Amino acid sequence: MQVDHIDPQAGDALDNLCLSCWNCNNHKRQAVLVSDPETGEEVPLFNPRTQMWSEHFEWVGNATYIHGLTPTGRATVSRLKMNRPAIVVARSRWVEGGYHPPEY
Repeated sequence: MQVDHIDPQAGDALDNLCLSCWNCNNHKRQAVLVSDPETGEEVPLFNPRTQMWSEHFEWVGNATYIHGLTPTGRATVSRLKMNRPAIVVARSRWVEGGYHPPEY
């Protein structure tokens, strides 16, 4: 896991930091606003400090895929490539081991 700046321009205040896997963090880069793949609308990425995960995402496919429920959810899943093949395989193994999905 890496420490991620929710808004890369906003500094190191604790309310601007969260944990992120390195791959998601690398796909995010400096982005704050991204395009919703369904509507094309520019929307903010999901902010884990101020938004509820369950309002923007749901687990599908035996909890191996993340589905965006809102423009922010869809844009975040797309930009961070949250359903890339390697992580889907890892999630399926976590499900088999009883470690996934997490409780929110």
